[in-house]
Order: sequence, then structure tokens, then C-alpha cells
Amino acid sequence: MSPNFLTEDFLLGNATARELYRRHAAPQPILDFHNHLPPAQIARNHQFGDLQEIWLAGDHYKWRAMRANGIAEDLCTGAATPIDKFRAWVETVPFTLRNPLYHWSHLELLRCFGWEQIIGPEHANEIWRIANEQLASLRVHDLLARFNVALLATTDDPADSLEFHEAIQAAELKTKVVPTFRPDRALAVDRPREFNAWLEQLGGAVSMPLKTLDDLLLALKRRHDEFARLGCRASDHGLEQLPAVPGTRLQAEKIFSNCLRGRAATPQEHAQYSDVLLLEMARWDAEKGWVRQYHLGAFRSVNTRRVEQVGPATGFDSIGDFRQIDAVGRHLDALERIGELPRMMLYNSNPTDNYAFAAMAANFPGEGIPGKVQFGPAWWFLDQKEGIEWQLNALSNLGLLRRFVGMTTDSRSFLSFSRHEYFRRILCNLVGREAEAGELPLEPALLGAMIEEISFKNARTYFGFELHPDFVS
Repeated sequence: MSPNFLTEDFLLGNATARELYRRHAAPQPILDFHNHLPPAQIARNHQFGDLQEIWLAGDHYKWRAMRANGIAEDLCTGAATPIDKFRAWVETVPFTLRNPLYHWSHLELLRCFGWEQIIGPEHANEIWRIANEQLASLRVHDLLARFNVALLATTDDPADSLEFHEAIQAAELKTKVVPTFRPDRALAVDRPREFNAWLEQLGGAVSMPLKTLDDLLLALKRRHDEFARLGCRASDHGLEQLPAVPGTRLQAEKIFSNCLRGRAATPQEHAQYSDVLLLEMARWDAEKGWVRQYHLGAFRSVNTRRVEQVGPATGFDSIGDFRQIDAVGRHLDALERIGELPRMMLYNSNPTDNYAFAAMAANFPGEGIPGKVQFGPAWWFLDQKEGIEWQLNALSNLGLLRRFVGMTTDSRSFLSFSRHEYFRRILCNLVGREAEAGELPLEPALLGAMIEEISFKNARTYFGFELHPDFVS
């Protein structure tokens, strides 16, 4: 490795930051409360066939960079051989300088395979050989132990079978793995074909036909209860915006019925219907003490021609410029007024909303629940050094940084746990810099306690997860 790159002091620009990171951040386990890891691979203790499968498959961040470098789609999502896809990515890495992928890729190979040199095509054969030799005896459970992962909360549709979560919980695995309730497709009344196909799947999961809105809500509630039985402590909702107009039960019933007959909801009808369902499901979350996560503002599947060819969630999404804060305030207030506002986490994809989201979160305190409504961690296009610092600064200026629940990977890759290290180093550097400048007291015990809380302890308390005794101190 270059003598000044990715050293032990990576991203730690002062002595206080280095001490905070080594003594207080690095020893903390990882609690990854939002990711898209496949439960099937965890249940089966999957063994990856080669480096391409574990490092590139499903990683739309890397695919975007490869396309930007002129790489053909066949080498991203297509039928090219694994080694050719790998070579195409290694060829691209030198062109990702100043992109977070440059940092992440080097951290991933260093922490998992001990690769200590700069990544480039001249080293492709050696990287491929060394990593694949180790993968021959390295399985998913080994990776979870290597990264000291205390908990994973996967993202699961109510229509999904939970058989793999059942299997995981029957296994002797120190890492706790729980589902997260993600019912986005229950709102798709503007896309009747998709919605009706999903209704059949959900009906199969609960062994009943879904012919009315009452049937749908009953099915969702049964799955909500089943998720809870398996340790679920959160729901998750990926929306462009929260509904800006209120809806009534009668309106929602009519919209549902029309969709069954193939009539797509208008934008206003979609908002009215979504309002009814989201408020109802939020009440269930509040009753169970769950955390309700809203990922807001992504502009998805922008390049429609390419998405039609390779599918959604493949790297053709963007930051949206949707109006957010009025609807967020209205939604939270509606739940607060009836005393059924659950713990809630607000994620924004547009950095112009940082201060608005941070300010909104502080409007809804909970007695005995520190940080009841959280301004969530930097997400998607913002989970890089600058975006993380922006989020930390907005939260610090308008709320209580010390009550923050920290970072999550939001990833489909088992190598992405190194992003927790990346976040912790950025956090320690920011706090250490201000302490040495006299903006914070240079008190190791005070600052160290905050770093430990943000890195791990706050999330454990906030979500109320039950962890293996080895992770409880």
C-alpha cells in the first residue's frame, strides 16, 4: 500500500481522534439495523464461489462506476464470466479516486483478505488468486464473526416466506438476525398489475383470499405479528414522499376495489390510500414498540430503457427533488395527536433537506425515550465522508448528537461491514478535531462515552434488540 494511504491513522487527522477511535470506537460490535442481505445465504451459511460473487454481484454502486467508465453492461449485470466482470471492476478502481468506492474497495479487500496494495489491473491476477484461496474456507458465518457483527436486521416483504429466519434462529449463531417489515408493495395501487400479483403472494402467505381492504389489512396485521414473533423490531418504508393529503377509510376501500378491477389510482387517490394504510400500520408499530423507518426522496428507475433491460435496483436511481417536510410534519402530527406515534427514523436522500429533517425530528420528543424521532444516518448517495459530516453537523446543531443511533450499511454485500469502520473514523475525526480546537472539552471519558454510544450502544437501546450475551456488557 502507498505509505500514506489506508494506514492505521486513515481519516484520523489528530491525536485525540486516533485515541477515540482505537479505545472507544473500534472495539464496539456492529449493530447493522438496516441492510438488504439475503436471509437464505445466512441460513445456509453460504460459501461464495469466487471474489466476483461476494464483491460485485448485486452491488449497484460498483455497477454505476463501471458504466461511468464505459464498461459494457454485460460485464456489470450480464452473462460475462465472473473473472471478466472482476477484471472490469479492477480496471475501473483507479478511476474512482475521490469517489467513496475507492476507500470502500480498499477497506473491503484489506479487512477481509489482507490485501495491502493499491488495487489496479496490474494486480488483478494476484488479487483473484489470494481472495479465492481464502474463500475456499470462508463462509458467511465466518465473515459475521470476523467483523464482530452483533445483529443484522434484513429487509423483508410481508409476502416473503420467513423460513430462512426460522432456520437462522434455530442455528447456533452468535449474530442475531431478525427481519424488518417492508410493506411498500401494499401501496402500489397506481400499478394494478404489480399490485394484484403481490396480493396473490400475500394471500398465499396467510392462506386466505384478499378481496377487500379489510382482508388486506388483516393479512398485513397477521404478518406483522409473525415478524414480531421472530424478533422484528422495526418496519421500513421506501417512498418518494409521505402523503401530502389525508384520506378516509371509505376512499381507500373504493381505490382498492378499483385497483382489483385494473384501474390505476390517480396521484391524489394514491396519496389518500397511502395515508390510510401508513397511519394504520404506524399504530401497529407503536403498539409493539417498534421503530418505524422512512427512507424518503429517492428518484428511482430514471433510465427507463435500461431498467426495462436489466431490472430495478441496478444503479439507475438518483436523488429526487421532492417536496418533503410539510407532509412529514403532517404525518407525525397525525400520529402524535392520537397518542400513537412510534419511535421513528427519518432518512433523506437530498442533502438540501438535512436541516429540515433534523429540525422536524426534534419537534416530537418522547418522555422516557431519548431521541424518539431520529434524523437517520446519511443514506445512499450521502453515505460518504462529506455526506456523513453534513448529517452529523445538522443533527448536532439542531438536536442531540449523543443520542444518535449511528450508521448502517444499507447494503447487499457481506463485505460492506467495513463501512461501519469508515463512519466511526469520520465521527472520531470530527469530534477529535473540535476537541483539540477547544470547541469541545478535551475530556477523554466524556468524549469516549459518546463515541461508544453512537457506535453501538444507542442503537441497542433504541431498538430494544436482544443480543447474544457476548455482545452485552
